[in-house]
Amino acid sequence: MEMNQYLEIFLEESNEHLQACNDKLLELEQNPEDLLIINEIFRSAHTLKGMSATMGYEDLANLTHKMENVLDALRNETLSVTPEIVDVLFLALESLEEMVDIIAAGGDGKKDVSEIVNTLEMIEKGERDQENPSTINEQTIDQAFDEYERTIIQQSIEQGYRVYEVIVTLREDCLLKAARAFMVFELLEKDGEILKSNPSVEMLEEENFQHQFNIVYITKEEIDDVSMKILKVSEIDNVNVQPIHIEDSEVSEMETAQKYIAPAKEVAAAKENEKVTNQQKQCVNEKKMAKPTKSTTKTIRVNIDRLDVLMNLFEELVIDKGRLEQISKDLNHPELKETVEKMSRVSSDLQNIILNMRMIPIETVFNRFPKMVRQLARDLNKKVQLQIIGAETELDRTVIDEIGDPLVHLIRNALDHGIETPEIRVKNGKNEEGTLTLRAYHSGNHVFIEIQDDGAGINQKKVLQKAIEREVISTEMAESLSKEEAYQLILSSGFSTADQISDISGRGVGLDVVKNTIESLGGRISIESSEGMGTLFLIQLPLTLSIISVMLVEVGAEKYGIPISSIIESLVINEKAILHTHNYKVIDYRGNIVPLVFLRELFDVREEHDADHFSVVIVKKGEKMAGIVVDSFIGQQEIVLKSLGQYLSNVFAISGATILGDGQVALIIDCNALIK
Repeated sequence: MEMNQYLEIFLEESNEHLQACNDKLLELEQNPEDLLIINEIFRSAHTLKGMSATMGYEDLANLTHKMENVLDALRNETLSVTPEIVDVLFLALESLEEMVDIIAAGGDGKKDVSEIVNTLEMIEKGERDQENPSTINEQTIDQAFDEYERTIIQQSIEQGYRVYEVIVTLREDCLLKAARAFMVFELLEKDGEILKSNPSVEMLEEENFQHQFNIVYITKEEIDDVSMKILKVSEIDNVNVQPIHIEDSEVSEMETAQKYIAPAKEVAAAKENEKVTNQQKQCVNEKKMAKPTKSTTKTIRVNIDRLDVLMNLFEELVIDKGRLEQISKDLNHPELKETVEKMSRVSSDLQNIILNMRMIPIETVFNRFPKMVRQLARDLNKKVQLQIIGAETELDRTVIDEIGDPLVHLIRNALDHGIETPEIRVKNGKNEEGTLTLRAYHSGNHVFIEIQDDGAGINQKKVLQKAIEREVISTEMAESLSKEEAYQLILSSGFSTADQISDISGRGVGLDVVKNTIESLGGRISIESSEGMGTLFLIQLPLTLSIISVMLVEVGAEKYGIPISSIIESLVINEKAILHTHNYKVIDYRGNIVPLVFLRELFDVREEHDADHFSVVIVKKGEKMAGIVVDSFIGQQEIVLKSLGQYLSNVFAISGATILGDGQVALIIDCNALIK
């Protein structure tokens, strides 16, 4: 069978399962007793093993199989979750990720993982109690029980009973072994039912065993109660009681349909009624077949390149739509006007669908960071708590693909050079565990990502000193820089010298790569820091790189677009409503003092405009607001946002431009830049 056609699906689903394993393993480390988490990891590993074997990637399948064995022992509670086991499982996942990456790059997925495989095998075998081997735990469930017994166990658990494997070890000098075994059976059957024993009852009666026998016991008693009861029998050296779990997936659909299974006391009677049982099974299955199935959400995987082509075609359509609207307005033809209005509504719906197809939650990037922070904190001997807020925030796929590496660099930087060691934190009166917060949220047509730590902060004097040494700035320039401008120096390429990292308090090197990547996406990065308190890196990114709704306004003979998503309200005010405070012009807007920004002054528009009334657009950035003063409003319009190009990439308060229906170019205002 030709497998290449399934390779893309295999890679995508493999990455999904590996991410699920990583996430759940982090949860398991915090909740080591939670068997549900172990079961979820086991299911993902089991699925990945099957997929890998089907595709012919034997190394991948073999390593996953060894992982699966350890997970199986954990969920059957023959092993306990320890930090060492979690570490080895993380190492195995890292190797699996590398093998999947090799396959994605066109390789065969082979990698020498013999050391990890051996470690997993040692964990699987070495953690068992060799003095008291458990017959069931040395076998698979299928080997230990037949179909009937597995169904008995499953139904008993569903009805609230507990199923244990009881391992009884007699003293070596015990003379009447059969009598002791009989006494144990008699005690246990008072409050439960014995499903089977190993050796068999006949062999026990004939004393055809050494000094140990196993019992599968169904009861409602706790483990400790069962153990204490058996230990009352004399000449018993040791009792080991272990719970037995059988997953739903290990019981066939036919077995699950059996309704004749009685709780523990009725096991014997159930065997005699197998004929009745078969009739009930048939009846239940017929009901299942007659029951209508619920519809499920259907999805299809689409190559991102096809979505890019679709977006480019739609951008052209939007430009032509604007031109048609202008022609319709000029001709004032009723039928043409009606047709253009209908086309505008349809194109608006189409735009929403296309944009939503490209939007994915930023959690696809954030998901990789908990594991990375955990490992790096351990390597640095630091205690760090990672907080992720707003992972559901959606961002354009193109931006998502590029933002991962800059965030990795900033987070590693915060852990390595921002957050102090526990000893230093305690000495400075801080909690020994540092906090790293990763936050994402929408504001207007932008997404903001914050990386904040409560570490040492940035030492401004040392940054300036290092910048002068590296000849990034001159001594005279250093004296005139503000604190914010000084912080921006750490984003310069002149700081990318690894042996000088420790000389800059709080921050290291290589951040120029981060800055360049973010700016190439049409975003910007700013830094806020307080020495001894911590540092905040704020990344601003465009929500989408193409089509937005704007309010068109006029200032003199020029037209500007203000993104609708940033606008709270548009209003007209009297000149007398303008107040003056601290050299700022402000207005009282619904009980809030809102500063005014006059676009005429900001962009040096020279045409005269005398008026007693002003048109104001109230815009927001998070909880902050500002009023943009313009000459007049034109109206709302869908526009294709175009970059100004690399030569005009740093124009203040302008995020791009668009071509209007009449061929005129309108600049798009970046409201976030106007609000401080």
